[in-house]
Amino acid sequence: MTSDLANFTTFHLGGPAAELHIAETRDDLIEFSRVHPLSLSARPADDVLFIGGGSNLLVSDTGFDAEVCVVATKGVVINDTSETETRVTAEAGENWDEFVAFTLGCGLSGLEALSGIPGSVGATPIQNVGAYGTEVGELITSVEVFDRLAGQVRHLSAVELEFGYRTSALKRAQQTTGTAQYLVLSVTFDLHRSPDSLPVRYAQLASALDVEIGESVPSTLVRTSVISLRRSKGMVVDPDDYDTWSAGSFFTNPIVDDPAKLPAEAPRYPVTDPLSGSTIEGQTKTSAAWLIEHAGFSKGFSVGAGRASLSTKHTLALTNRGQAATDDVLELARAVVGGVNERFGIVLEAEPTFIACSL
Repeated sequence: MTSDLANFTTFHLGGPAAELHIAETRDDLIEFSRVHPLSLSARPADDVLFIGGGSNLLVSDTGFDAEVCVVATKGVVINDTSETETRVTAEAGENWDEFVAFTLGCGLSGLEALSGIPGSVGATPIQNVGAYGTEVGELITSVEVFDRLAGQVRHLSAVELEFGYRTSALKRAQQTTGTAQYLVLSVTFDLHRSPDSLPVRYAQLASALDVEIGESVPSTLVRTSVISLRRSKGMVVDPDDYDTWSAGSFFTNPIVDDPAKLPAEAPRYPVTDPLSGSTIEGQTKTSAAWLIEHAGFSKGFSVGAGRASLSTKHTLALTNRGQAATDDVLELARAVVGGVNERFGIVLEAEPTFIACSL
């Protein structure tokens, strides 16, 4: 198997790994992690890189000059906890969308609005992945991790995971050390045993379903509608569609403390606690896509040789048009960040993890 990391990312970008290991079982993954403990005295660039679905990575053209471990573990366990609730545990290497489809096929609801998202189950709690009004943090009860600093397996509760908008304690630990302290082994969800979806919360999804906000419909119908919406934006992986050669939404929706700084016509959304559902006072979320478009960047915008561009379907995705290098994507990202900051005084934050490169 080639060691080029472009083969393991949805951007189809990234140079070679110094060494490549495929962990297909939990025992293999734990043993690999024990052999490669985290050393805070070492440079992050010298540590192991763990890859799941590769849907949230932008890897340098020069590759990664250390060992790479691809998490390919499989397995799902289901336990009914009551007449209406079921606990489902999935191994980290499970394909996320296939897992969502599996839960719906078992008559379980909760994850339907998260259909079509590329990547692996193990990546979802790190970013607190969310879409169309649902975040995984609402449904996760615990995450089993290998703590590479302590050298032991741990079970972290939802409270300990400290989920926030596109973040978690796992992500913050990674940002602190510059590498992965907690390697996700499995994720446990509490789902509803019901054919009906969670109440629809997202206006665009409600419109597509022709229902009011707060209504429930068959979960399978939500899945179909979400995948259709995502496909229209180039957000469902398709090897023949360059608009999907991306990391999905490249920028997070900014959260501002002073909404008065936003243009009057800019979208405004409440910021909610994913566990309690309560609104966080004093914070307002706006749309990164709206800011990008109103800063003068249209669909298909490119710089330089045009090898990377904004998606022709959605301005929030930066895409590889088939011949791009990682530097092309970085050049495009810098242009967008600079333009939005100049126009609105807001610095967009990138959502992907950068490997051996930076903005």
